[in-house]
Amino acid sequence: MATPQTLVETALKATTSDECIVIASRTSSANLRWANSTLTTNGVMSGSHVSVISFVTTSGGVAVASVTRGLTAREQVKTLVSEADAAARAAGPADDAADLISGSEAADWDADPAATSIEVFEDLSRALGESFARATRDEQLLYGYAEHDVETTYLGSTTGLRLRHEQPSGFITVTGKPRDLSTSAWVGQATDDFSDVDVASLDAELVRRMGWAAHRVELDAGRYETLLPPTAVADLTIYAYWLASAREAHEGQTAYSNPAGGTRIGEQITKPGVHLRSDPGLAGIVTRPFVVTTGSTSTASVFDNGLAAPAASWIRDGKLVALMSSRHTAGLTGLDLATGIDNLVLEVDGAKGSVDDLVAGTDRGLLVTCLWYIRQVDPQSLLLTGLTRDGVYLVEGGEVTAAVNNFRFNESPLALLNRFTESGETVRSFSREWGDYFPRTMTPALRIPDFNMSSVSLAR
Repeated sequence: MATPQTLVETALKATTSDECIVIASRTSSANLRWANSTLTTNGVMSGSHVSVISFVTTSGGVAVASVTRGLTAREQVKTLVSEADAAARAAGPADDAADLISGSEAADWDADPAATSIEVFEDLSRALGESFARATRDEQLLYGYAEHDVETTYLGSTTGLRLRHEQPSGFITVTGKPRDLSTSAWVGQATDDFSDVDVASLDAELVRRMGWAAHRVELDAGRYETLLPPTAVADLTIYAYWLASAREAHEGQTAYSNPAGGTRIGEQITKPGVHLRSDPGLAGIVTRPFVVTTGSTSTASVFDNGLAAPAASWIRDGKLVALMSSRHTAGLTGLDLATGIDNLVLEVDGAKGSVDDLVAGTDRGLLVTCLWYIRQVDPQSLLLTGLTRDGVYLVEGGEVTAAVNNFRFNESPLALLNRFTESGETVRSFSREWGDYFPRTMTPALRIPDFNMSSVSLAR
């Protein structure tokens, strides 16, 4: 098996296009799965993918084509280069053409790809055994999944750029149910290496939530004071971030569009004191500090591969200050360049305490532990719909008193950030809906005075 660096250099040497970018990634993954309070499967996997992006100058501009395939040998990558070169020559001019990013070789370019192994779960599996024993004594069942991934990316170009990034990520999710399967509770956590995962604490939270479900109350649809823990806030905030495209806002397609034309940059879109930002170097959620993309979109361009991705503020003190763009879309919209970053932080000035503190200050309301099946209903208002899952609880007199039925909801993250009345402190969070794809978030718990539970869901 050729090294990723060798595959990059082989491709760059083989290309007959005018310019070329090669992205080689090596992934290493380990996982554990359990059901009925018993470990069922475990596995270790690895993968190697190479993307060749060829650029050919034509009379009308620069044509580009990108081809990606899983491969490990030099002869295979030469075939991939031929395909990309031929596809670029057959393509029309790209509307996002720009000079490729130049640079020198990164200091860690020659380092081997990182790898994980099943040993990353050594402490976790022992602790799970204790949780399984506890669940058996309590006539409960535990189901769950843990995964640890390390992806090492190598990016090289004919302009001399050589960049490397090593990205660890992992998560654990656990669902608890009584033996009659009448209800369920869920907990989850994102992690880089599982050294910070305390299974006993996760299990204790499951026990607490299943205890809350000893009593059940059926409620009608309606607007309720609702407490959203950090995981549910992450569910909603990630969606708002993914739709923050400068080009789409400029074209009038989203909630970030100004009805009079252009974008809402500079407008107050949430209440004051709200901040939404991304920072690739932020401790605990470190991510890749440069652009890597195999295809052009409204927020990224293949011509920008290797472009530095500095920290960005999206909302500052409630005002929209930036939207995601490439160099091309920044030029189209007249906005400052702001590249997308694979982490997200939501903060509220003066916030303190946890979701438990919010519960203690609630006379009557709902605690919604997680959301799922979230989809957009209206792009102009960023109205989302979805379902509650694995734990909706009634809060009375500062205490959780019962589990309630599930609901379908209809809400806009931007509207919620205008209506919330109290916030907890920002902490590392894990989205139930999007955590597999976007695990690096930090969000607070929020109190919403009138969260719209639009209909009752029959899901148990």
